[in-house]
Amino acid sequence: MQILDGKKVSQEIKDSLREKIKESNRLQKRVPHLAAILIGNNGASETYVASKIRNCEEVGFKSSLVRFENDVLEPDLVSAIEQLNNDENVDGILVQLPLPKHINEEKIINLINPEKDVDGFHPISTGKLVQGLPTFIPATPFGIMMMLKHYQVETSGKHAVVIGRSNIVGRPISILLNQNTNPGNCTVTVCHSRTQNLAAYCRQADIIVAALGIPGFLKADMVKEGAVVIDVGITRVEDPSKKSGFAIKGDVDFEQVAPKCSYISPVPGGVGLMTIAGLLQNTYQAWLQQVR
Repeated sequence: MQILDGKKVSQEIKDSLREKIKESNRLQKRVPHLAAILIGNNGASETYVASKIRNCEEVGFKSSLVRFENDVLEPDLVSAIEQLNNDENVDGILVQLPLPKHINEEKIINLINPEKDVDGFHPISTGKLVQGLPTFIPATPFGIMMMLKHYQVETSGKHAVVIGRSNIVGRPISILLNQNTNPGNCTVTVCHSRTQNLAAYCRQADIIVAALGIPGFLKADMVKEGAVVIDVGITRVEDPSKKSGFAIKGDVDFEQVAPKCSYISPVPGGVGLMTIAGLLQNTYQAWLQQVR
């Protein structure tokens, strides 16, 4: 069993980006600029955005944060996005999800300039992904693919089961694993809350991507020997023994499942860090399109 070490792989990606930015500095080019919009004070969202900003600084990107209270009016949010769309010094825009219930999430995502859609959620980005065209890939699926490539995990001809069908992870990773690429060329089954006898599908899988947000959902009796297991889940669970008062748990019962796997990603230290790497890569690509 080998650990898919997101910390190691993401650091290598960040080191590579840092060197590229150093070269751009020597050529006196402006650096990539990522702008994040954060609404309210949700603890998890605060943590995620702070991590994104910190990692931007680590590789030499510029970052900016636009904050709103939870009761922000939709027109004010729309105005902020339009300003960022029109700012030629901003390369990437992300709006931290989820949004308050009174905000139309679909409308907000659609407002982002597709050329700055580094989250890869805009319908234009999604359409290009489905057709196999160059585009911004949602950061988590992008990170998973980079991790599989780094560890040279064989995917061609394999049966991959994706648990979850969200537009953020489940749907795009199913498309990527199915594409005629390396990694890719899998036969993909997408399972979800209405799937009957989900465990039976999992037991047939060579590769399982667990992205449903239920801590410890995937048990050892649902995984065959030698499977590759990618744990996308990141859920805060109360834990009085921790200084923070909570622990981060994945969708996989790691201790029981890991011994059966050929490869497995841990939580924390796996896909979450690769998500940041995917976002940084997207921001770099957006910047290249602007400065060329």
